[in-house]
Amino acid sequence: MVHPADLEERVAQFAARAISVCEALPPRLGSTHLQDQLFRSATSVAANYAEACVPESRKDFAHKTGIALKELVESRMWLRIIAMKQYVDPKSLQKLLVETDELVRIFHTSVRTARRNLAEDSNQ
Repeated sequence: MVHPADLEERVAQFAARAISVCEALPPRLGSTHLQDQLFRSATSVAANYAEACVPESRKDFAHKTGIALKELVESRMWLRIIAMKQYVDPKSLQKLLVETDELVRIFHTSVRTARRNLAEDSNQ
């Protein structure tokens, strides 16, 4: 089980590392678009997780965590494209891609559990 404070630190570090990738991209048409998309999706992960930590309800927690998961999956795709285009050294992205995969698994499990708990609540 990942402690919420540890996960908050991990998503903040994820966003910071993704911003560093954005800052390293060359000023080209394709990379500029990727920069904007990665910046938005990666920082959205951290923002939505922060909101999920103070939910208005279980439904709100499931919703915000679900958004964070979607943004992680999107960020992973932008990172993969950046690596494929070799806008930055693909090897330098490897650790960030591994962290992204780990976070996707954590959030997927959390969303699945939250939705299952919601379903059980509505059945009672």
